[in-house]
Amino acid sequence: MPQIPASASGRGYLAIPGPSVIPEAVLQAMHRPSPNIYAGQLPEMLPGIVTDLKNVARTKGNVALYIGNGHAAWEAALSNVIAPGELVLVPGTGHFSEGWADMAEGLGAQAQTISAPNRSPLPPEKIAEALRADTEHRIRAVLAVHVDTSTSLRCDIAQIRAALDDCNHPALLMVDCIASLACDKFEMDAWGADVMVAGCQKGLMVPPGMAFVFFNERAAAVRAKMPRVSRYWDWTPRADPDGFWQYWNGTAPTHHLYGLRVALDMLMQEGMEAVWHRHTVLARAIWAACDAWGQGGLLEMNVPDPAHRSHAVTSLRLESPQATALRDWTEQNLGLTLGIGLGMAPPGDPAWHGFFRLGHMGHVNGQMIMGMLGGMDAGFKALGIPHGAGAPEAASTVIAAG
Repeated sequence: MPQIPASASGRGYLAIPGPSVIPEAVLQAMHRPSPNIYAGQLPEMLPGIVTDLKNVARTKGNVALYIGNGHAAWEAALSNVIAPGELVLVPGTGHFSEGWADMAEGLGAQAQTISAPNRSPLPPEKIAEALRADTEHRIRAVLAVHVDTSTSLRCDIAQIRAALDDCNHPALLMVDCIASLACDKFEMDAWGADVMVAGCQKGLMVPPGMAFVFFNERAAAVRAKMPRVSRYWDWTPRADPDGFWQYWNGTAPTHHLYGLRVALDMLMQEGMEAVWHRHTVLARAIWAACDAWGQGGLLEMNVPDPAHRSHAVTSLRLESPQATALRDWTEQNLGLTLGIGLGMAPPGDPAWHGFFRLGHMGHVNGQMIMGMLGGMDAGFKALGIPHGAGAPEAASTVIAAG
């Protein structure tokens, strides 16, 4: 009889850095007929959703909700505060800082990118240097990516705010939290972010399709002076609507809202400090396993310094083509899907096959992470990839200590 691959039975595990694992309760909440969008439960529950989104972001400011992905959030945020010809400063962190800069240029703005190695964040003094050089205050905003999903670099947003304040520069601080919101600690108001963008498909545990732009009064004042903002992207009516339909400028993402309501309930019940702690412990367990594999092997974490690593995604390096071979083996034999090495080398370049990523964001717990690490350990052995011993044991020790 032909062999049935292990991935053909049992439940697979999507361990990529988004979209993340969707809780059963969220899926069940979304599995319903189309609701009335003019009255009843759906319009009535939206104010509570807005309140809890602000609780997750740690802000008393505003939030505009859009149908779209993270790229839509980028464009929405830029469209409200950056006019064609204006200048933005982009600290380099990897593929997604480059993408946000490109989005700004596509809208007619100019992007000044400060290059940085993709294994450590840009020193704040480099940002301050660029700001001090801007004596005419042409820079309208600093576009900072809190966690770059490609490199797994985590930036210190409070330090970037301090650089702006020390230079007495009026530029807005705009932050991409698409990969980090509800995973890595983020305090919008306390850290001085003026604008923050996020999506629903990672730490918020909902299928892709909703984007969020949070903004404070400083950003709202800039928006008020804009010569024009497209009707669709304008955040003003969305953040202060006269009716349910104005949240969306059209039909609402009905079933996403039911799922989001349940996901937010789960986060509020756990508590944001506990959510951050859970992600921290699980990330450290993964790092302990990777350190063990790296002793006597070629596996490396892309970000050497733990202080600069995300708690939501880990980017890893192997000798090409071992990373692709490992991903293929775990998916075909275990039903375990690991993430590609996005942005670390161009597709088609042989080096591309030497990078991969682990997503550990949102609806994850210790047994899921231990299963992922055990699957990777089996893959190293099956493929004969040189590696150190004791990785699952090292991870379990971290989890046991909490």
